[in-house]
Amino acid sequence: MAIIVITGASSGIGLELTRQLSTQGNHIYAICRQATDELKATNASIIDGIDLTEEQSYESIQKALENVSIDVLINNAGILFNESLSNMNFEQIETQMTINAIAPMKVTMALLNHLSSGSKILMTTSRMGSIEDNTSGGYYGYRASKTALNSFTKSLAIDLKNKGISVGLVHPGFVQTKMTGFNGDITVEQSANGYIKLINQLNLDNSGGFWHVNGEVLPW
Repeated sequence: MAIIVITGASSGIGLELTRQLSTQGNHIYAICRQATDELKATNASIIDGIDLTEEQSYESIQKALENVSIDVLINNAGILFNESLSNMNFEQIETQMTINAIAPMKVTMALLNHLSSGSKILMTTSRMGSIEDNTSGGYYGYRASKTALNSFTKSLAIDLKNKGISVGLVHPGFVQTKMTGFNGDITVEQSANGYIKLINQLNLDNSGGFWHVNGEVLPW
């Protein structure tokens, strides 16, 4: 049994990861702003009331997990807006940078002492954070926030390798969730299934990789 911490666990991919990983016999600590009935129906230990824009929430996470040794940390919480040249909303951009890039690093640093050799850190990113893959423009804040997250994570992979902690970036696919207006190409069940395969495959030799849930290595 692995001890797994998941942020953004109340719905979408985070909820489905919680479901599937729980049924595989793991103990899940599910972090969210407000627990849904669906999350409460799982066997997860729920840590709710967490707002990743507020500093006190990181203290709450530390307190809730004070004596917990973590095998896998999944930074999954995220937010999506769309800016364009005709609607360059910098407040939205700042919010996305906070939630999508800075918050995963703050969670990781808050819990780093709970990880040890053999532990794994996964960041839910997006291929929209790939600069090379950007052929359509738009989504200024979302793209930039995920590019920043990718850069943070690559450095983490290098700096944590000597501690035996592997780190990976996962693009969950274009998933049918509330974030995408349920217009995705794959279901949350399919995405979570592929995500879990990548968790199992992550090791120190491939640490720092950037993958699609289908196993494809994505360009930076």
